[in-house]
Amino acid sequence: MSHPIPNTNESHSVKVILPQKQSDEICIFYVAPTLTMLPLKGKFIAFVSTDAETDHLETELKPGIDLLGPVDEIFFKTYDIYEPVNEPTLDNCFISTSYDATTHFESTVLDVLNMYTLITGKVIDLSVDLSEAKE
Repeated sequence: MSHPIPNTNESHSVKVILPQKQSDEICIFYVAPTLTMLPLKGKFIAFVSTDAETDHLETELKPGIDLLGPVDEIFFKTYDIYEPVNEPTLDNCFISTSYDATTHFESTVLDVLNMYTLITGKVIDLSVDLSEAKE
Protein backbone atom coordinates (compact mmCIF):
# COMPACT_ATOMS: atom_id res chain seq x y z
CA MET A 1 0.00 0.00 0.00
CA SER A 2 1.13 3.57 -0.44
CA HIS A 3 -0.54 4.83 2.75
CA PRO A 4 -1.28 3.81 6.33
CA ILE A 5 -4.58 2.12 7.08
CA PRO A 6 -7.29 4.80 7.19
CA ASN A 7 -8.65 5.90 10.57
CA THR A 8 -5.63 4.61 12.52
CA ASN A 9 -4.12 8.04 13.24
CA GLU A 10 -1.25 7.15 10.86
CA SER A 11 0.11 4.67 13.42
CA HIS A 12 3.35 2.82 12.64
CA SER A 13 1.78 -0.53 13.43
CA VAL A 14 -1.77 -1.70 13.90
CA LYS A 15 -3.39 -4.97 14.87
CA VAL A 16 -7.13 -5.37 14.36
CA ILE A 17 -9.21 -8.46 15.10
CA LEU A 18 -12.62 -8.60 13.48
CA PRO A 19 -14.89 -11.13 15.18
CA GLN A 20 -17.20 -12.83 12.70
CA LYS A 21 -20.72 -14.14 13.35
CA GLN A 22 -20.59 -17.14 11.05
CA SER A 23 -16.86 -17.95 10.78
CA ASP A 24 -13.42 -17.50 12.31
CA GLU A 25 -12.13 -14.06 13.15
CA ILE A 26 -10.24 -11.97 10.62
CA CYS A 27 -6.89 -10.63 11.77
CA ILE A 28 -5.26 -7.54 10.28
CA PHE A 29 -1.64 -6.73 11.00
CA TYR A 30 -0.01 -3.67 9.50
CA VAL A 31 3.56 -2.33 9.59
CA ALA A 32 4.83 1.06 8.41
CA PRO A 33 8.09 1.23 6.42
CA THR A 34 9.88 2.76 9.41
CA LEU A 35 9.48 -0.53 11.30
CA THR A 36 10.75 -2.92 8.62
CA MET A 37 14.21 -3.92 7.50
CA LEU A 38 13.02 -3.85 3.89
CA PRO A 39 13.81 -0.93 1.56
CA LEU A 40 10.17 0.04 1.12
CA LYS A 41 10.21 3.81 1.29
CA GLY A 42 6.65 5.05 1.01
CA LYS A 43 5.21 1.52 1.07
CA PHE A 44 3.20 -0.11 3.82
CA ILE A 45 2.61 -3.84 4.40
CA ALA A 46 -0.64 -5.28 5.71
CA PHE A 47 -1.54 -8.90 6.40
CA VAL A 48 -5.17 -9.97 6.49
CA SER A 49 -5.72 -13.55 7.61
CA THR A 50 -8.36 -16.02 8.71
CA ASP A 51 -8.94 -19.75 8.86
CA ALA A 52 -10.59 -20.34 5.49
CA GLU A 53 -13.99 -22.00 5.63
CA THR A 54 -14.52 -22.14 1.85
CA ASP A 55 -12.56 -22.06 -1.40
CA HIS A 56 -13.45 -18.36 -1.77
CA LEU A 57 -10.64 -16.77 0.22
CA GLU A 58 -11.10 -13.34 -1.36
CA THR A 59 -14.73 -13.25 -0.22
CA GLU A 60 -13.89 -14.42 3.31
CA LEU A 61 -11.17 -11.77 3.69
CA LYS A 62 -13.18 -8.93 2.10
CA PRO A 63 -14.31 -7.32 5.40
CA GLY A 64 -10.67 -6.97 6.44
CA ILE A 65 -9.38 -5.92 3.04
CA ASP A 66 -12.06 -3.24 2.80
CA LEU A 67 -10.59 -1.56 5.90
CA LEU A 68 -7.22 -1.09 4.19
CA GLY A 69 -8.31 1.54 1.71
CA PRO A 70 -6.70 1.50 -1.77
CA VAL A 71 -4.24 -1.39 -2.18
CA ASP A 72 -1.37 -1.21 -4.69
CA GLU A 73 -0.83 -4.95 -4.91
CA ILE A 74 -2.49 -7.93 -3.25
CA PHE A 75 -1.47 -11.55 -2.89
CA PHE A 76 -3.64 -14.44 -1.73
CA LYS A 77 -2.03 -17.52 -0.24
CA THR A 78 -3.49 -20.47 1.62
CA TYR A 79 -1.70 -22.86 3.92
CA ASP A 80 -2.82 -26.22 5.19
CA ILE A 81 -2.94 -26.73 8.93
CA TYR A 82 -1.42 -30.01 10.04
CA GLU A 83 -2.06 -31.93 13.23
CA PRO A 84 0.00 -34.81 14.56
CA VAL A 85 -1.45 -38.29 14.03
CA ASN A 86 0.94 -40.20 16.25
CA GLU A 87 0.33 -41.28 19.84
CA PRO A 88 3.00 -39.48 21.91
CA THR A 89 2.49 -41.72 24.95
CA LEU A 90 3.51 -44.69 22.78
CA ASP A 91 6.33 -43.26 20.64
CA ASN A 92 7.54 -40.44 22.93
CA CYS A 93 7.45 -38.06 19.98
CA PHE A 94 5.70 -34.77 20.75
CA ILE A 95 4.68 -32.77 17.69
CA SER A 96 2.86 -29.46 17.67
CA THR A 97 0.13 -28.51 15.24
CA SER A 98 0.74 -25.99 12.48
CA TYR A 99 0.32 -22.29 13.17
CA ASP A 100 -3.14 -21.04 12.37
CA ALA A 101 -4.15 -17.72 10.83
CA THR A 102 -4.41 -15.78 14.07
CA THR A 103 -1.72 -13.24 14.79
CA HIS A 104 -1.92 -13.49 18.55
CA PHE A 105 -0.78 -17.15 18.66
CA GLU A 106 -3.42 -18.14 21.21
CA SER A 107 -3.93 -21.62 19.73
CA THR A 108 -0.16 -22.14 19.46
CA VAL A 109 0.36 -21.20 23.10
CA LEU A 110 -2.40 -23.60 24.16
CA ASP A 111 -0.78 -26.33 22.04
CA VAL A 112 2.62 -25.74 23.69
CA LEU A 113 1.07 -25.76 27.18
CA ASN A 114 -0.66 -29.05 26.36
CA MET A 115 2.62 -30.53 25.07
CA TYR A 116 4.37 -29.44 28.29
CA THR A 117 1.76 -31.31 30.32
CA LEU A 118 2.08 -34.42 28.12
CA ILE A 119 5.88 -34.40 28.39
CA THR A 120 6.26 -33.59 32.08
CA GLY A 121 3.00 -34.91 33.50
CA LYS A 122 2.53 -31.54 35.21
CA VAL A 123 0.39 -28.52 34.45
CA ILE A 124 2.67 -25.50 34.08
CA ASP A 125 2.12 -22.75 36.63
CA LEU A 126 2.64 -19.36 35.02
CA SER A 127 1.39 -17.36 37.98
CA VAL A 128 3.95 -15.00 39.43
CA ASP A 129 4.21 -13.68 42.98
CA LEU A 130 5.62 -10.20 42.48
CA SER A 131 5.78 -9.47 46.19
CA GLU A 132 9.30 -10.97 46.28
CA ALA A 133 10.48 -9.12 43.15
CA LYS A 134 13.44 -6.78 43.52
CA GLU A 135 13.72 -3.52 41.69
